[in-house]
Amino acid sequence: MAITDLPLLSQIKGRLTWLDQRQRVIAENVANADTPGYVGRDLSQPTDFASALSGGRLQMTRTSAMHIAPAGSAAQFEAHKAPDSETTLDGNSVVVEEQMLKMAESRMAYDAAIGLYQKSMQMLRMAARPPGR
Repeated sequence: MAITDLPLLSQIKGRLTWLDQRQRVIAENVANADTPGYVGRDLSQPTDFASALSGGRLQMTRTSAMHIAPAGSAAQFEAHKAPDSETTLDGNSVVVEEQMLKMAESRMAYDAAIGLYQKSMQMLRMAARPPGR
């Protein structure tokens, strides 16, 4: 088994991908904070197995040539409209302060996932060392 096939590391990779895409959506919201009629967007995180499969976070693989090939899906998450607490007279519903809070929240979650990845790699290196070192 390759190190990239470990379930923990693939889950961390999926989380980092989601956080990266969420940061992009938040950046688009901030960039369009003065655009008339613009409605802020956000990503919804899949919460159950079926959602994770349909959202591209998990992928089915063929373990035998006799199995039916799964339909391919990209690791994309769907953005949905998520207006902030206020809407201006021109129809814009992006509050920069709220977007900055979302960005800080995503950054903290990203840092936590990176920390978990680094600790996992340290444990794997320790387990792979020969005894007595």
